[in-house]
Amino acid sequence: MSEVIVNKKVKTDLKTADFYYDLPEELIAQHPMERRDASRLMVLDRAAGTLTHRHFYDIVDYLNPGDVLVVNDSKVIPARLYGHVEGRPEAKMELLLLRQRELDTWETLVKPGKRARVGARLVFGDGILTATVTEITAEGNRLIAFDYDRERYANIYDILHQIGLMPLPPYITERLADNSRYQTVYAREEGSAAAPTAGLHFTPELLDRVRAKGVAIAPVMLHVGLGTFRPVKVDKLDEHVMHTEFISVSEESAALINARRAAGGRVVAVGTTSCRTLESVTDEAGIVHPVCGDTGIFIYPGYKFKAVDALITNFHLPESTLVMLVSAFYNREAVLGAYETAVKEKYRFFSFGDAMLIV
Repeated sequence: MSEVIVNKKVKTDLKTADFYYDLPEELIAQHPMERRDASRLMVLDRAAGTLTHRHFYDIVDYLNPGDVLVVNDSKVIPARLYGHVEGRPEAKMELLLLRQRELDTWETLVKPGKRARVGARLVFGDGILTATVTEITAEGNRLIAFDYDRERYANIYDILHQIGLMPLPPYITERLADNSRYQTVYAREEGSAAAPTAGLHFTPELLDRVRAKGVAIAPVMLHVGLGTFRPVKVDKLDEHVMHTEFISVSEESAALINARRAAGGRVVAVGTTSCRTLESVTDEAGIVHPVCGDTGIFIYPGYKFKAVDALITNFHLPESTLVMLVSAFYNREAVLGAYETAVKEKYRFFSFGDAMLIV
């Protein structure tokens, strides 16, 4: 199965502005906690209507034997490149690699765009990597064909690890001392332009405790790209179109998730990317199918969930598709109320911030 997966649009009168909340800038986390699992955890119980304050290492208390924890094992690449227009060292360029289209052709965000016309030649890393702009997409992104010494370097990833920078979001202004802190401990296959941040809280020891309780762990993959972090620029929610992202669910993971759910266990998605992956590959009967393809699924209030029973997530940007998804999983009023509480209680927000569990 390789087609692009999108959900049927849900009719709604909701506006993008309905998902705004006021966030003091000082609550945006600039660095990870010293201990991954020491972050705070807000627990929302939908059935009881309660809100509880815990720490992330307490997550095991909310998992049951027979549950399955679904994680996104995509690995962040050093996707930010700085260079210049060929022959013009003063004409600086910044690239963010979004997704690989072919072997050495990538869809990218480019700054400044006016210097990246079709045919423009770019130089990175003192010439060890060069590039040609081959196409401008409908969204204004650039397709870039890279060239390098293929006898010296096995692939472009070898060069990215030499000259690329981790693609931290623009709201993080402090330098990251350890790049591994912007990776989950279970990250496997390179391809993401941003971290699936809900998983950053897990440590190997915490995952061992999860397994010891009888909870299975099933990896799926969504290479995080523009679909996840692209801002919503339309007023009416149902007019937003998601940028597609590559997903993969193995036969083993699909079988494990289906078996656990059939036996009465819950599917606990770690992060909105795992959630979107599962909802993309699950049929109306609740059966998860193995898939390797693209998803453009957009989840907002009114959507009926088919696969996910509980959700672990971080606190997301106002008016983002991520806070819309979380609102769909519970309800908008409860989620925005929880965010208001998080602000009052001085939770840490966004990528390196605290976490929320919705059961």
